[in-house]
Amino acid sequence: MSYDVSAFFEEYEGFVEEVDRLFESVKEQCPEEVTCTIGCCDCCYAMFDLTLVEAMYINATFREQLDEETRQVVLQRANRADRLAYKVKREAYRSRQKGEEPEKILEDIGRQRIRCPLLDDDDRCLLYAYRPITCRLYGLPMQIGQEVHTCSQSGFKPGEKYPTVFMDKVQNRLLDMSQRLVESLPTQHTRLAEVLVPLSMALLTEYDQEYLGIVEPQEQPAGQSPTAHWTLDGPKGEEDNG
Repeated sequence: MSYDVSAFFEEYEGFVEEVDRLFESVKEQCPEEVTCTIGCCDCCYAMFDLTLVEAMYINATFREQLDEETRQVVLQRANRADRLAYKVKREAYRSRQKGEEPEKILEDIGRQRIRCPLLDDDDRCLLYAYRPITCRLYGLPMQIGQEVHTCSQSGFKPGEKYPTVFMDKVQNRLLDMSQRLVESLPTQHTRLAEVLVPLSMALLTEYDQEYLGIVEPQEQPAGQSPTAHWTLDGPKGEEDNG
C-alpha cells in the first residue's frame, strides 16, 4: 500500500504559478520599485516558516535535484542555520513571557539575518526553480496582519499606495492544502498541518512514515508494508522512504 501525495504537490505547483504571475504583474506596474535582479540575495537572509505541504515539497525536490555531495554540504549549513533560528525563537518566547508586545517581537525577529542553507558560495540559490513562495514574493509590498513590509532594497516609498500582497491569504491557502494532505493520510498526528518549520528544518527532516505518524492496517499480507513515495509526477513504482 502506498500513500501518494503527488496530487498535493501538483496543486502546490499550480499555486506557485499563480504567485509568479502576480509577481510579474506587480513588476510590470511598478518597474522602478521592484528592483529584484540576478545576484541579489537580500531575501535569502530573511526568517520565515513553511507549512507542511511546502516543507515536504522542498524536501522532496532537494533530494531529487541535488547530488549526494551537494546535499551533505547543504545539510551541514542547515544544521547551523537551524540552531541560530532556534536561538532567535527562544529569545522571542522569553520576550513574550516578559510581557513585550507581539508587534515589537516580530520587528526584532525581522531584523535577524540567517543565511539560507541553499545559498551557494556564489550567492545563488541551489533550488531556485523550487524556492518557497515567500522567496518568490519578496521584493513586493507584503501585508502581514495589519503591517505592510517591503524589501529594504526595493524602491517602494512609505505612505504611497502600491499593489500589495496579503500574506495572510497566501498562508491560509497553504494551511488548507496542508490540512487536506494530512486528512488524506492514515495518520495519528491529526494536527500535523499546524506545525510550521524554517526551511533549514524542512531540509533536515525525514518525512517518513514515523514522522507522519502513519498507522499501519491491522492485517497486512506477508512481506508487504505501507510505503510512502513523494514523486512529483505521480506514482512510478513503490519507493520505500522509511
